[in-house]
Amino acid sequence: MKLKKQVTVCGAAIFCVAVFSLYLMLDRVQHDPTRHQSGGNFPRSQISVLQNRIEQLEQLLEENHEIISHIKDSDCQFALGGKGQSPDLQMLAVYSLLPFDNQDGGVWKQGFDITYEPSEWDTEPLQVFVVPHSHNDPGWIKTFDKYYYDQTQHILNSMVLKMQEDPRRRFIWSEISFFSKWWDNISAQKRAAVRRLVGNGQLEMVTGGWVMPDEANSHYFAMIDQLIEGHQWLEKNIGVMPRSGWAVDPFGHSSTMPYLLKRSNLTGMLIQRVHYAIKKHFAATQNLEFMWRQTWDPDTSTDIFCHMMPFYSYDVPHTCGPDPKICCQFDFKRLPGGRINCPWKVPPRAITDANVAERAQLLLDQYRKKSKLYRSKVLLVPLGDDFRYDKPQEWDAQFLNYQRIFDFLNSRPNLHVQAQFGTLSDYFDALYKKVGIVPGMKLPGFPVLSGDFFSYADREDHYWTGYYTSRPFYKSLDRVLEAHLRGAEILYSLALAHTRRAGADSRYPLSDYALLSNARRNLGLFQHHDAITGTAKEAVAVDYGVRLLHSLNNLKRVIINAAHYLVLGDKDTYHHDPAAPFLGTDDTRPSQDSLPERTVLRMDTSPRFLVVFNPLEQERLSVVPVLVDSPHVRVLSEEGQPLPSQLSARWSSATDAVPDVYQVSVLARLPALGLRVLQLHKSLDGHTVLKSSVRLYLHGRDLPVRKQEAVPMHVFPAAADDFCLENQHLHACFSGRSGLLQSIRRAGEEREQRVSSEFLVYGTRTSKDKSGAYLFLPDGEAKPYAPKDPPVVRVTEGPLFSEVASYYQHVQTVVRLYNVPGVEGLSLDLSCLVDIRDHINKELALRFSTDIESGDTFFTDLNGFQIQPRRYQRKLPLQANFYPMPAMAYIQDAQSRLTLHTAQALGVSSLSSGQLEVILDRRLMQDDNRGLGQGLKDNKRTCNRFRLLLERRTTASKSSGFFSKLASVFKALGFPSARTGSPEVQDGRPISFPSLLSHITSMHLNAEALVMPVAQEKPALPALRSFTPLSTTLPCDFHILNLRMLQAEDDSLPSAEAALILHRKGFDCSLEAKNLGFNCTTSQGKLALGSLFQGLELGSLQPTSLTLMYPLGTASNSTSIHLDPMEIATFRIRLG
Repeated sequence: MKLKKQVTVCGAAIFCVAVFSLYLMLDRVQHDPTRHQSGGNFPRSQISVLQNRIEQLEQLLEENHEIISHIKDSDCQFALGGKGQSPDLQMLAVYSLLPFDNQDGGVWKQGFDITYEPSEWDTEPLQVFVVPHSHNDPGWIKTFDKYYYDQTQHILNSMVLKMQEDPRRRFIWSEISFFSKWWDNISAQKRAAVRRLVGNGQLEMVTGGWVMPDEANSHYFAMIDQLIEGHQWLEKNIGVMPRSGWAVDPFGHSSTMPYLLKRSNLTGMLIQRVHYAIKKHFAATQNLEFMWRQTWDPDTSTDIFCHMMPFYSYDVPHTCGPDPKICCQFDFKRLPGGRINCPWKVPPRAITDANVAERAQLLLDQYRKKSKLYRSKVLLVPLGDDFRYDKPQEWDAQFLNYQRIFDFLNSRPNLHVQAQFGTLSDYFDALYKKVGIVPGMKLPGFPVLSGDFFSYADREDHYWTGYYTSRPFYKSLDRVLEAHLRGAEILYSLALAHTRRAGADSRYPLSDYALLSNARRNLGLFQHHDAITGTAKEAVAVDYGVRLLHSLNNLKRVIINAAHYLVLGDKDTYHHDPAAPFLGTDDTRPSQDSLPERTVLRMDTSPRFLVVFNPLEQERLSVVPVLVDSPHVRVLSEEGQPLPSQLSARWSSATDAVPDVYQVSVLARLPALGLRVLQLHKSLDGHTVLKSSVRLYLHGRDLPVRKQEAVPMHVFPAAADDFCLENQHLHACFSGRSGLLQSIRRAGEEREQRVSSEFLVYGTRTSKDKSGAYLFLPDGEAKPYAPKDPPVVRVTEGPLFSEVASYYQHVQTVVRLYNVPGVEGLSLDLSCLVDIRDHINKELALRFSTDIESGDTFFTDLNGFQIQPRRYQRKLPLQANFYPMPAMAYIQDAQSRLTLHTAQALGVSSLSSGQLEVILDRRLMQDDNRGLGQGLKDNKRTCNRFRLLLERRTTASKSSGFFSKLASVFKALGFPSARTGSPEVQDGRPISFPSLLSHITSMHLNAEALVMPVAQEKPALPALRSFTPLSTTLPCDFHILNLRMLQAEDDSLPSAEAALILHRKGFDCSLEAKNLGFNCTTSQGKLALGSLFQGLELGSLQPTSLTLMYPLGTASNSTSIHLDPMEIATFRIRLG
């Protein structure tokens, strides 16, 4: 211990000397006139020299902080793997094992012949639960409202009527979006009947989310939010808590879902759309039911019991047993004379005394065969399909005929079967009862599985990997709305707490709560598995878009109203005037399918004020862009100190600068979750803002150029030679011909890392099956994108950022390098403006090729929550190797990791070693035969945003920067490295985590600072003060997922309580992390919430289940909490 102290003290002393020496060196460098950044000399005022010096010193101190790091050993041990037991079924290994040979299985085409001995049930009879259900898509072929009026309301009305006719009847429902709309339109009498049906177990609410969400493209914030919205609605209106999860239609399944359901206290779950080869394998080994466990789980705390349906679909022909020709005869909606029939040409027959024996025997044979695929003698048989039970006649046909069969079977003891209607939980309860265990506990005799179920194929080589990218415009809008919703929730909660504490809540627009509530529901609706997936009809996509935009505008209002109150120096002057908001917005969207248009600030003699909101829980140093109508601008802090800023032109095309519009980019330190006040002054002194310079390469094209007088520009008629941009961390080189990235070198490294980018085009097949909204069926490998003209390349260089813009016919790409300390400068900012509206059956891809020896392994995230290792399978077709990328994907070897961060969900793959490629957009002219009846022809101009982060692996598995430096010293002395390639496998569990820098980079990309100009231009402005809500720095592995006011008895108003949802991120410490930001520390999962919010008291703190339905333990006086890595925890709190 003593030795450790001495080492630390010595280390600190040496470091202080080093810092001071470096500072003196910096002083020299700063005055060395021969040292310029590439791109020329910038006029620097005394102020900016001073500012730069301060920034650089701060940065050195940050590095010092990192070297004597607080990133605790234990926080790193987690990523290195615990003592977790190895699962019986690891999906990555299952994929490697299976032949995927698609052999004909007879009547069960994708399976095998099932046989049994009639005596097998003599000692333990078969217990059958037939579960009636109706799958209601909140938008697909029709809009949400049209479905409701045409079908859903009739289903639910009939349900109340028909369920009361016989207490043996059962029904399950899952989509609360529809249920709540119906509830608002029914009588008190009908509501009471519903509560009775739920109370006596006839009607079960399964999962209970707002929708049945897509599990590929949805982000975990939105997945949780729609689950809370549904659960809160159920608790408040019906007083019920869902127990079982039901997901029959999402196109592949994520392991994030079982985690969220388990943390919401559900005890069982069901899934359906899984690759047919996996279903067959699991059926053959009786592994269709398993305990699903998270890859990182060191014990069994994340285990949840999961039932996988074995056959092709959730419709009646594919749920009673292996033979659809027989099962279809027991779908009594298809009785002769109806609108639908059986494709197998044998119609159902109504059950009579004369035929019941033969019919029951035929059905029992199917039940017994299906039962052979499972380990228990309890059998689940769903009975339903899309929008079923919408007419009383169908209720009668199904329930009366089945009841006759059940009565016959149950009255024949020699058949050894007990059949009845049941709910999903009836089935799970019976299963648990058989083994004598309380629901939710681990079932003995069932395998443990970890991993996920992407990518999905329902037949042949028809992989559902196209929808990972389909309609990327709306996938992007979804994330913009999500970021605004989180920001609005937090700011509204803080403003409300402060107004209540000041007794001023009567003057505050509490009615903004209704806008928040509506936005939660619209975001929730869009998580539906035909919405964010891009697989609905064009008119339905427009309906979703209108809802998203409506809520986006409303959330801007909520943020503006909260910010207005919080930045006022004198709160007594607060007056809310809805007709004349105090603050404006930074951008507007004229319609649901247009890109945002930035607001231009008019400058005159009086100063303009800006309020900048940082939605991150970490302080950040950011470059904040503002458009103004004059090049003569000074930017000051609220105290009047000049801030570094860069002036650049605003471009309407490759060669046209917009007249009289300039972008001023300000370097500002933004408080965590806080508001920073800035002032803009018109200035005639030319040295106050640092100008960027522009080089325009026309590549031999004869194009008119419109310049901006205030921004120096050089036009070159030919193409450029290869060139590089650099900041203090990175050196990025580009091809002069293409303008695209070629390589990256990190500061202090000799070797350049090849990171070349190119655009590619996939076609679709010429045979009958072609790509569509769901399916990706390419006509072979991608071909290079070949535009008709070479690109115009525009290089902008400046003191705060430099960028390269390349203009092609269908895509404009901008790669930007920030020249600032902290997180922003450690990665490349990349955006692609894509417009493929003149393409026919083409998909545009962006591929990065590197020297990283990644082999066949790559990593993609699941829902922005966790990382799943992937393997390129040569035995599978190209399209099978694509996976969803909601937030990031990376490749790595023993030396490096390259991460592509994304601001919108897209499909990604690594088709050969060292490669990473992403599909940017797809335009397809035909339907792909999955029920949609349309191609994808409504493409928009879409902006895809990314960050490219190159990290170096340190030489050993260790915890902090200080020890990494020690390790590299040891390595230099010849000690071997302890790190090997990828993927990391611990106890048979493939497992990987982003670094802390990677997590924070992702947050910066997804939660941009919001700029709000003060609307009043008159000089009589009240005093404004920056708002800093947090009194301490949050450990940087903690994320405030949400701070969400809970509703009062009156739906449209907030109660006194809020839900605080925290996530502690798991991270990999074996990647070097210099200057993560300011004071980036971790705390071994401990957090003192009592003193977290400045000027507010934490009145109460009650840990609860994820969706607040169950209190966990008692509310204690202690306000200190502890979270394990990867855990998400919800607390019911009172702030004031």
